[in-house]
Amino acid sequence: MELLEIESKQRLRREEVAEQLRALADMLARHNDVEYERGGVRFKLAVPDEVDLKLELEVEDDGTELEIELRW
Repeated sequence: MELLEIESKQRLRREEVAEQLRALADMLARHNDVEYERGGVRFKLAVPDEVDLKLELEVEDDGTELEIELRW
């Protein structure tokens, strides 16, 4: 049963995406949690020492998709 799902899509410059990924990487490396804010609501998620990482790459005629999934 799904308790919460938040999805967002943005069109950003490549450098802005890199900044967001670096911020997430810093939270994972330095803390035991990840903070996420959407619509004025802040979520703080505890992250265990081991996390499942899934990388998926799809290359099609109409575009390319790189999906990064963390699960714990």
